[in-house]
Amino acid sequence: MKKIKVMSENCIGCGACVGIDPEHFAFNDEGLSTVISNESLDSENLMNAIEACPVGIISFENDDNEKEENEQKTA
Repeated sequence: MKKIKVMSENCIGCGACVGIDPEHFAFNDEGLSTVISNESLDSENLMNAIEACPVGIISFENDDNEKEENEQKTA
């Protein structure tokens, strides 16, 4: 299953993602972006938030279970 990934160690806390898409992003206690939902991953606001990130730290990744399944299928 696909999920949103934020590399928070590189987040500058500009708030673009939170402002554009508060359904998926919020600030954590350190004032950095964090993912709050992995629902509606085809949302236009989500795509806009990913594109608006000035440091490009938001992406999609597959969760560990799907990675393991794919590795087993190819083995």
